[in-house]
Amino acid sequence: MPITVPEGVVVEIKEDEVTVRGPKGELRRRFNPEMSIKLEAGSLKVERPSDGKVHRSLHGLTRSLLANMVEGVSSGFERALEIIGVGYRAEKEGDKLVIRVGFSHLVEVLPLEGISLALEGRNRIKVMGIDKEKVGEMAARIRAIRPPDVYKGKGIRYAGEIVHLKAGKAGKAVGKK
Repeated sequence: MPITVPEGVVVEIKEDEVTVRGPKGELRRRFNPEMSIKLEAGSLKVERPSDGKVHRSLHGLTRSLLANMVEGVSSGFERALEIIGVGYRAEKEGDKLVIRVGFSHLVEVLPLEGISLALEGRNRIKVMGIDKEKVGEMAARIRAIRPPDVYKGKGIRYAGEIVHLKAGKAGKAVGKK
């Protein structure tokens, strides 16, 4: 399946290294030399040498990574997180994020290179960048500070994430007389 390259995006292919430049920035990545990457008539095509299992999986991986590079430099990626809990909030100090999530100390988060953090209100964090892998990594690091609690649902979760709550001790209290 070919990847269409939008206007304003420049793709350079040198042996097994691909550089993609666009309005948002530049991404560079090395791919497996067995995969053939060609730029023809404004679209990228990935071809594999055989139909072996390894080549089929490398083909799909290479195509997905290239598509993410093109999308990243043209429109970028973002991931939203929600902080849920009484007194839980985040504040921005320069580039870093200061998070209060029920610990005795404040948690300071420095963004990875090429990633920007934004706040919407006091309990919504947006992680933005051109590299999908780094955006996901940064969002996962922030969520790992205080993952959602299974009993009350408090903590940091991805926007739209469904947390199934456990019943708690109600079952134990019924058995006593």
